[in-house]
Order: sequence, then C-alpha cells, then structure tokens
Amino acid sequence: MAEASAPAPGALARFFDGDVWYSFRQSPVAMGAAVVALLCMIAALGAPWIAPHNPYDLASIDLMNARLPPSWMEGGSADFLLGTDDQGRDILSTIMYGARISLFVGLAAVAASVVLGVGLGLLSGFVGGRIDAFIMRVCDVMLSFPALLVALLIDGVGRAMFPDAHDTLAFAVLIIAIALSGWVKFARTVRGSTLVERNKEYVQAARVIGVGNATIMWRHVLPNVMGPVLVLTTIDIGQAILAEATLSFLGVGVPPTSPSLGTLIRIGNDFLFSGEWWITVFPGVMLVLIALSVNLLGDWLRDALNPRLR
Repeated sequence: MAEASAPAPGALARFFDGDVWYSFRQSPVAMGAAVVALLCMIAALGAPWIAPHNPYDLASIDLMNARLPPSWMEGGSADFLLGTDDQGRDILSTIMYGARISLFVGLAAVAASVVLGVGLGLLSGFVGGRIDAFIMRVCDVMLSFPALLVALLIDGVGRAMFPDAHDTLAFAVLIIAIALSGWVKFARTVRGSTLVERNKEYVQAARVIGVGNATIMWRHVLPNVMGPVLVLTTIDIGQAILAEATLSFLGVGVPPTSPSLGTLIRIGNDFLFSGEWWITVFPGVMLVLIALSVNLLGDWLRDALNPRLR
C-alpha cells in the first residue's frame, strides 16, 4: 500500500519557513523595533490593569501631589515613578492611557485611508478613462497641500459644524480628517500596480470565461497589489500617530476630557521652562518610541518584500 502523502503545511508554518520571517530574524533593528512596539502596545492596551493609578479618577487625585519630580530626584515620591503633572496625576499612568488614544486614532485613521485609497486606486487603474482622470486630478489637488494642513482644515470645519458634539463624534471627525489627508498615497500606489496587473494573462483568462469586472478586481487583482499597500500601511501608522499628536498639540485634536500624547505634551509645554520638564518630556519620549519603532518595522518590511534585494 502506498504511503499516505504528508499533509500540506498550514499558512502559519509556511510563514515561519518563508523569506520574510528569515529576513526578520536576520535583522537586529527589526527585532528591536518589534519588541519596543510590542511593549508600547501592551502598556497602552493594558493601561486599565497595569497602570499604577487611574489618572481620570477624580477621587484619587490630590492637588498636593502636583508637579512632583520623578521618584529618583529630590522631592520625588515612590508612588509616582515618573512624577506628576500640574493636577497631581501620575505621569506614567497618563502616558499609558494617552498612548491608548493615540494608537486608536492612528490605527482607525490608517484603516479608513486604506479602504478609501485602495478602493479608488483599484477602480481608477482597472476602469481607466474619465474615472481614472477624475480620481487622479483629485489626488493631484490633495497633494498640492501639506497633509497636516488638510487634516487641520477638515478638523476645523468639522468642529465648526458640530460645536457641541459628543466626544465620540469629535473622535470621528479627527479620524476622518487624518484619513482624508492620507488616502492619496494608497490610491496612487494601487493604481500603478493595477495598471500592470490588468494586462496580465490571468486577467485575460478570467474575462474569456465570462468573469465580471467587479469579481476580477476584488478576487484576482486586489490580492496581487496588496504587497506595497502593506508596507505603506505600516509606515503610515507612525505618520498618523504623529499627525494626531500634532493636531492635539495645536488644540484641535482629541477632546480635553480624553487627552492623548499630543495633549499631554502641550500641557507639559507650559511648565517646561519653569523646571517641570518631566511633564512634557516623558510623553514625548513615548510618542517617539511608538512612531520610530513602527517606522523602522515599515522600512524593514519594505526591504523584505522587495524581490530586487533578495
């Protein structure tokens, strides 16, 4: 009796045997960035359970503890490892809770940018004609303005239209503002890849057997153009987090009742020159660690998925 053939390896097994995982294991920078990003995400997502204090519990805040330096400095307290802010809140705890908001806004904005940009880019490259020309002219107009200025304009208009909006709506306006300023790069990248893919043999074969254009786009062309999108997404997460922090620093970001890292930096900036440097420096360090680690992972992924570098 012939021996039974071995079962095909699963997707996870193929990944660990693939070139991407091998490239990751051979890159100390990528591994270090992944560790830093993972620790930041654990600190942010696990803030309600691992943070030493709840900075939004008014009953636990004492103004007598305001502006305490870090615990290793003279006048510091062991209960507040990184010191306190002007309201007596623990800096370490506010950083953890603020990072949650920054990550949420950044990830949601990038997800919206990917959906909008990939959809329009796929439609533009596959259909062509007037639709392609119109979408690309819109992209050209969007690229004529700095992304931060576009986000600031959209966020300002949204707040002017809904001055008494609930915090949830304010978050939605901020996410939409960042997404509408970042979808262009995804649209142009996907359009370029789609222009190449639509003339390949598998697309022609699908047309011959009667497969509709919509099915060809979403089932056949889209999976083959997602490589560059994955790299762009990784890099854009860091940019979106920085955009949210910048808008919050300017006072038009997240609501004051739910301060993000940008809001914490803006608040601490008022006390920077009076000697309470820890109020703004530690949130700034957290923001840099998140953005830098994500960008380094994006750079590694771009190189790992580039066949010319193999």
